[in-house]
Order: sequence, then C-alpha cells, then structure tokens
Amino acid sequence: MFIGEYEHTLDEKKRVSLPKAFRAALGKKMVMTRGLDNCLFVYPQKSWEKVAGKLSELSFAQADTRGFNRFILSGAAEVAPDGAGRILIPEHQKQFAGLKKTVVFAGVSDRVEVWDLDAWKSYKAKIERQADSMAETLGKIGAL
Repeated sequence: MFIGEYEHTLDEKKRVSLPKAFRAALGKKMVMTRGLDNCLFVYPQKSWEKVAGKLSELSFAQADTRGFNRFILSGAAEVAPDGAGRILIPEHQKQFAGLKKTVVFAGVSDRVEVWDLDAWKSYKAKIERQADSMAETLGKIGAL
C-alpha cells in the first residue's frame, strides 16, 4: 500500500528520483500513465496488469469506455528506475500533468500519483475544505 507525500525535483533531462519509501513496492518495472485531475498515475507492473485487464473487459460499444481506455492506455509508458533510483518522465506525460521543477509523489493505496507542486497544493487545499462533507457522504453509503 502506498501512503504519504514526497517532494522531488525534476532535472533538466526530465528525470526525477522516486521516493525511497516507494521504490521497493514499485519494483524494477512500472507503468506510468495519464491520471485523473491532471496528475500521473504510477502502478507496479502487476497492479497495472489488473487495471488494464479490468479495462479490457469493458464493452467497446460504449463511447465512454472507448474514450477512457484510449485516455489511460494510449497515455501509458513502461518506466524503470536507473541505478540512482530516478525515472524518466515522457514528454507527453510531463506536458499533460503540467510538471515544472518540483513534483509531488502522493501514495494513494494501489498507485502513486505524480503532481506538479503548485497543482498539488491547490488540489489538496480544495479537498481539505471538503473533507467533512465527503466523509459524511461516504458514511451515508456505509463506506466509512
């Protein structure tokens, strides 16, 4: 399980060090793809295979399914850390997430999210303001 948040700096070659807390669980091969809310999702290879498998089971007759599959799958790239624990973020993903100099790695259960620092701060502030009402809604449906 991935938890916590860590700030790291992108170098001029679009490489960034993975947080040590996440390296072992992510493994030697991982998949990074466009995520929701303009961040990137990073999955260990086995978790990615489960996600991709679930997506492939959905009916391609539905426009939303086709669109979401294209969004997630075509935006994906296999990445592997180098000897220093850095990964290269593909240019299309860097642009999608608006990554500048400092990025945040956020552990979110089965995946790691990669955010631009300013976007993360803005998103986190919004979510923190809504936490009580979200908890109430989740409580009503029995999720909490």
